[in-house]
Amino acid sequence: MTVDSTAAARTPRKRTAAKKSAKKSPGAGAPDLVQLLSPEGRRVEDPAHAEYAAFVEDITADELRGLYRDMVLTRRFDAEATSLQRQGELGLWASLLGQEAAQIGSGRATRDDDYVFPTYREHGVAWCRGVDPTNLLGMFRGVNNGGWDPNSNNFHLYTIVIGSQTLHATGYAMGVAKDGADSAVIAYFGDGASSQGDVAESFTFSAVYNAPVVFFCQNNQWAISEPTEKQTRVPLYQRAQGYGFPGVRVDGNDVLACLAVTKWALERARRGEGPTLVEAFTYRMGAHTTSDDPSKYRADEEREAWEAKDPILRLRTYLESETDTDEGYFAELEAESEALGLRVREVVRAMPDPDRMAIFENAYADGHSLVDEERAQFAAYQASFTTESDSDSVAGSGGN
Repeated sequence: MTVDSTAAARTPRKRTAAKKSAKKSPGAGAPDLVQLLSPEGRRVEDPAHAEYAAFVEDITADELRGLYRDMVLTRRFDAEATSLQRQGELGLWASLLGQEAAQIGSGRATRDDDYVFPTYREHGVAWCRGVDPTNLLGMFRGVNNGGWDPNSNNFHLYTIVIGSQTLHATGYAMGVAKDGADSAVIAYFGDGASSQGDVAESFTFSAVYNAPVVFFCQNNQWAISEPTEKQTRVPLYQRAQGYGFPGVRVDGNDVLACLAVTKWALERARRGEGPTLVEAFTYRMGAHTTSDDPSKYRADEEREAWEAKDPILRLRTYLESETDTDEGYFAELEAESEALGLRVREVVRAMPDPDRMAIFENAYADGHSLVDEERAQFAAYQASFTTESDSDSVAGSGGN
């Protein structure tokens, strides 16, 4: 499956409800949108955003190819995970399709000693932090509760409770500041999570205590089926003003802009200048999760308009026109992409079933009589299936 065909295969079904219409969105030239690479694949020179552009001024062709590779392989992994779910190999999957630039750009802006707090869609950030992508799938297959050691890559386990990781990130950042370290913390959340009280509390505490944390909001414009305009009357990045720290809106489909702005924000944090809110204005081209049908609530015209701003095609156009990247590079990357998809599929299918009794472990440090009772009841329930199966086997073979 090619990069282009992957996107096509993930296109939502055509909608029939005429009442739904495409939404307007800020484009190139919008004064509040930091953009360094246009949807047509051309560098954008904007004096108003020179402070951010300076962070990628010396980026090399090899580094650009690295960003492109990251996005392509992340998309391929994401497409394979979606296929695995459709085939019953995963219980659920939350796709990042369309958000590759926001995640790869910001993820590559972090240092090894920075700490990352994700939600559950940050597969590209996990890739940047060196987490094996197959480890992400264990939780969605139900064989573990995460599958990786957060301290090995400074990448926390996925957080399902919406917005709560921003509080964890703020507390961790406050600790970093007290320790006198010059590292920073970055917390990822979506536009829907921005309406949660936990996020508001995080903004308050991080501002008051000048915590070295970057709040990275991937505004993909849909909190499941709820559009952003149903949640806020102002652009999300402007919320930071009320808490006393800066907010920046960046083109979330522009990997260069995401890289530059996140580097800028992390450097602010490391210098002791406190938190920053980065709103990456992007689009979820697929479903919220594999249990969702976006054709029920959004217009085909809207999706098609954003597909024209595809972050991967945007950078490929630039590489083809402005660097010495040839077709051989893209062919090799396509082969690497297919190999990754095959490895992911093989690893997932080989994952062992979890120990069914493990859910009762570590519930209480010193044990609990109620948990012991529930464990015994569950064990008896499981044993009943074994007994019935054995009885059926004996009856079917004519045994006495």
